[in-house]
Amino acid sequence: MDTLKELFYTFSGTPLIQAPIVVLFSAMLAKFTDWFITRVLTRLTKRTRTDLDDRMLEMLHKPIFYSVLLTGLGLAFTLLEPPSPFGSIGFGLIKTLVVFMWLVLGIRMAILLLDWMTRLPERFLMVQPATKPLFEIAAKLVLIGGGAYFVFISWGIDVTGWLASAGIVGIAVGFAAKDTLANLFAGVFILADAPYKVGDFIVLDSGERGQVSEIGIRSTRILTRDDIEITIPNSTIANAKIINESGGPHLKHRNRVEVGVAYGSDVDLVKEILLGVAQVAVAEKDICSSPGPLVRFISFGDSALIFELLYWIENPVLRGRINDLLNTALYKALAKAQLEIPFPKRDVYIRQMPESTLPNSGSLQ
Repeated sequence: MDTLKELFYTFSGTPLIQAPIVVLFSAMLAKFTDWFITRVLTRLTKRTRTDLDDRMLEMLHKPIFYSVLLTGLGLAFTLLEPPSPFGSIGFGLIKTLVVFMWLVLGIRMAILLLDWMTRLPERFLMVQPATKPLFEIAAKLVLIGGGAYFVFISWGIDVTGWLASAGIVGIAVGFAAKDTLANLFAGVFILADAPYKVGDFIVLDSGERGQVSEIGIRSTRILTRDDIEITIPNSTIANAKIINESGGPHLKHRNRVEVGVAYGSDVDLVKEILLGVAQVAVAEKDICSSPGPLVRFISFGDSALIFELLYWIENPVLRGRINDLLNTALYKALAKAQLEIPFPKRDVYIRQMPESTLPNSGSLQ
């Protein structure tokens, strides 16, 4: 019996026996970890309201299983003490496989998380469908850069000099592409702050007015009433004063039409005519009935009494058509009521005609 024990301890102390034991133990541990994740943790995640944790857990259990198994293989490989350079090459390959596996997992989880955040725009203002590709690219670049760094470390490569060079190159690229980067960051903040959205009618302080047709990462496009598309860099529009005619609690927009009548006109009659024209437009559903139209006597002009007809329209895009309709109807109604719409007049008095313009101004022969 003692002899058998001595033989067991002798053989179990050799690397050829220890290495398979380590591999077997790591396989059992990996299987137990996989069972714990798929059976125990999955039951807990199913109790939550969202499926995000279920999908993340589904992605996690295989990388964890293979990581534990590969770690055991690495330890077994170390126990065998293979001759150089086979030992360093084998261990480097195992580390590279682990890094690559977790890199793929990180990219998949980043995309999954961004998809989930995109479905909740009210909670994550900066992650919108338009900005999602930008965040995906940024996440992939960071993860791939980190993965490459750990791969180099796995093979014993010093990357300090490379990092310094990359920093210098990054600064140079930043200066060269400062305008592009400015548009990029401005686009992100425009989407996050949401001063306007696709379909809104905006007016910039530079005079451009139109309907927002697209909000991109680099620029914003608006379509004017002449069906001309204007592309404005986001860095420009982010620093501009923006009037959003579609903003506020509703899409309705209030317009004003100013009318001047001659002094001495019947003020009550003018108000009645203006309001009557507006009521006809309300009946034909050209302007809104609620809030209803309103007439105000606003000022005494140089040569006219100035009235203002205020009315609401359903959409800012209708402003030009409704103004034309009301101006035409108001001119006809005022003309029918024989109310004068004054216009500037100038009287020219000539005190003395120049002699050169008088008839027979030449010398008599």
